[in-house]
Amino acid sequence: MLRWFQALLPKEENFFRLFAAHADTLVKGADALRHLLDGGDDTPKWCAAIVEYEHEADAVAREVLLAVRRSFITPFDRSDIRELTNSLDDAIDQMQKTAKVVTLYEQRVFASHMRELGDVAVQAAALTVEAVGLLPAMHKERTRLNALTEQIARLESHSDDLYDAGMKTLYQASKAAGGQTLDFLIGAEIYDHLEKVIDRFEDVANRINGVLVEHL
Repeated sequence: MLRWFQALLPKEENFFRLFAAHADTLVKGADALRHLLDGGDDTPKWCAAIVEYEHEADAVAREVLLAVRRSFITPFDRSDIRELTNSLDDAIDQMQKTAKVVTLYEQRVFASHMRELGDVAVQAAALTVEAVGLLPAMHKERTRLNALTEQIARLESHSDDLYDAGMKTLYQASKAAGGQTLDFLIGAEIYDHLEKVIDRFEDVANRINGVLVEHL
């Protein structure tokens, strides 16, 4: 009877499967975000795709949190599992917020610095999905995990520079056009959301670092 009951419980490896599925939604979301920033008539399609990926991520997050409540054995502390899940979810949520602003203001043209921030998001997502995939072997892969999280931190620093450069260019363009306040405000809001996307990836990296520190 006990063996039968234990078979029904979520297994430790299932958590890693769910983490990987969650991280995969970030890769798909970042790719859609980058396509969105190419602008044009396909912009609404990519906005809708990000929303779908956000819903997919929510479903994975719910499954993780349910598994935490049902499991006797977890790969690491329950609080760390929740925080890692929340940080992954925050990253795709921030992409969805970016898409929402683009949809609300019917934007179809995006500045080069915005596209560069999209490139950074794609890079950060690729590093994140690799890092999450290494968690089952965190003892063996500690060096690589540390390197990945450091790369994500460097990308976040680079995104700050891109944000500053983009905002300066936006201001100068608005000033040259006689103070086009609406265009400036919309552009500034998009920049703010894009920069926060990269911030959320750094949050994931920090959470992974926290797991390494506490459990190795």
